[in-house]
Amino acid sequence: MAAKRSSRVVLRDDSIFTGYSSNGYSVPLDTNRAAGGHDAGFSPMELLLTALGGCTAMDVIGILRKKRQAVTGLEVQVEGLRAEEHPRVYTEIWVKFIVTGHQVDSAAVERAIELSRDKYCGVSATLKRTATFHYSLEIVEAAEPEKERP
Repeated sequence: MAAKRSSRVVLRDDSIFTGYSSNGYSVPLDTNRAAGGHDAGFSPMELLLTALGGCTAMDVIGILRKKRQAVTGLEVQVEGLRAEEHPRVYTEIWVKFIVTGHQVDSAAVERAIELSRDKYCGVSATLKRTATFHYSLEIVEAAEPEKERP
């Protein structure tokens, strides 16, 4: 049986909310000033992009560690373009992976991204119903740590 998830959102002030996870974490939610908010937190749609970045990052780093890749850093940058008409869903999403490490195999990273995209990431599976995804990858060779001098 699938695990049930929950969260709650509580009004704090004017249009500012706090979102709570079932395990006690919190995140501020608001909207921009043009929409009547105060820019005092994530907009729900920004949080959706953040959820996508987090979901795929966790998949990719887990897969790369299983493949014994010497990854020292991973950043996922996500941008989205929304429809003009309500409900203003995302129609285009760009996901850029920046992987830092020592002699990281680009084919291993590409395969990890593919597995996340096509099999594991529930957020991307949800969003791909309305959005076209564009993926890019940058691999940065990590500097060797300085050796201590005697």
